[in-house]
Parts: sequence; C-alpha cells; structure tokens
Amino acid sequence: MTSANTVLAGKVALVTGASSGIGEATAEALAAAGAKVAVAARRVDRLEALAERIGKAGGVALRVEADVTKGGDISAMVDKVVSEWGRLDILVNNAGVMLLSPAAEAEFDDWRRMVELNLLGLMGTTKAALPHLKAAKGHIVNIASVAGRVANRSASGYAATKFGVVGFSESLRREVYADKVRVTVIEPGLVRTELGDHITNAGAKAGLDQRLATMEALTAEDIANAVLYAVSQPPRVNVNEILIRPTDQER
Repeated sequence: MTSANTVLAGKVALVTGASSGIGEATAEALAAAGAKVAVAARRVDRLEALAERIGKAGGVALRVEADVTKGGDISAMVDKVVSEWGRLDILVNNAGVMLLSPAAEAEFDDWRRMVELNLLGLMGTTKAALPHLKAAKGHIVNIASVAGRVANRSASGYAATKFGVVGFSESLRREVYADKVRVTVIEPGLVRTELGDHITNAGAKAGLDQRLATMEALTAEDIANAVLYAVSQPPRVNVNEILIRPTDQER
C-alpha cells in the first residue's frame, strides 16, 4: 500500500470474519504492513468492497467466500489461499457472533450457533491451516474477548465459547512452540462494532447499549493495531496474550 511500512512484506495472511468490524480493520492493517491478505466471510459483497479498497490503496487481497461452521468450506478456504500464493504465514481467527442472554432465557439454537462459530469454527480452521503454518513457522492469532477472562451475567453462552478459545489457544501454543509457530490470543473489551446488533434478547441488548452509552468504547482499528503488534515482533518473541479494555471499562 502507499504506507512505507513493509514489516510484513512477503507474508501471506488469512483473516476470517473479514466482512466487517475487527476482521475488516485487521485485513486492512495487515495489507498496509505489506502482507498479502485473504479475506474470508459469507457476505461476498462486503468482501469484494474490502478487497477493492485494499487494492486501490496498493495492497494485495484475495476474496474467499466461506462459512467456517462447515468443514468443506474450511478446507476449500485454506486450499484456495495456499494454491494462490503458495504459503500461509498468519492466520487470524476472528469470525464470531455474540448472542447475549440470561441462561434461563437463552435460545438453544443461539448457544449452538456460538459454539459452532466462535469455538468449533476457530478450531477447525486452525487444524486445516496448521501444516502450512508449521512449514512457514507462522503465527496464529485468535480473537477471544474479555468475556473469556471475566464471566459476567447475561453472557453465559458467549463466555463459555470465549473461555474455550483462551484454553484452546494456550494448549495449542504448548503443542506447536517447538515448531516455531507462535500463538496469540487477543481479548478485547467493549468494541463499537455491529456485533451487538445480532442480539435478540431485549434485556441483554438494552444492557449492552447502556454500557456503550456510558463510555468511549474501543474501535475495530484498536484491535487491528494489537494484532499487527503481535505479528510484527521478531521470531524470538511470542506475544501470548493481549487483554485490551477501554479506559472507561471497569470489568
């Protein structure tokens, strides 16, 4: 891109959930740092707009339509990236959904959706990408949440998936460190994205809106900057965990 930052020149990155929010901002940040970036999600129109924007700025992007709750889509996604560019250096597992509600009012299908996308999709994508990341001595970045560290009310299902991401990430790190593969888990606090728009429980939605109204929330770019920091470190440095809250957020 037009930026002089080429710290990731020659690297190939794959970002899931890239059609909006943190994934979109992360794809742009990695491309601006010189990486070739595969942007993956279900919403093709948004991916096309993102890839076009990256291209106009001088970067390189590959659009990949994929639903990471489907094993076939995961395999095809990873294969497409490696077929196009011959390698994979950075995987950012960002795809996820936040369907908050008290446990007593939760819809079972909402829990299932969060487990399948937030946790199983991340695990499946990691497994598919791992041989290529080992070959490249690459880097896996898993986007979790402060809800993976602090379990608040009306977030039991979401917290369960994000605690799972944190546990999976640390176990994975211990499995692959000898292969020189780095693993980072990033745990954002309140970020102003469209994630909360999908909440259908009226009480939980009102509670989130109220919290957002009382603080200056993080932006998607704040989290993208954290991802870029982690993957830009020299090979000897493995930034294992970044917990990042708005200054105004207590818990």
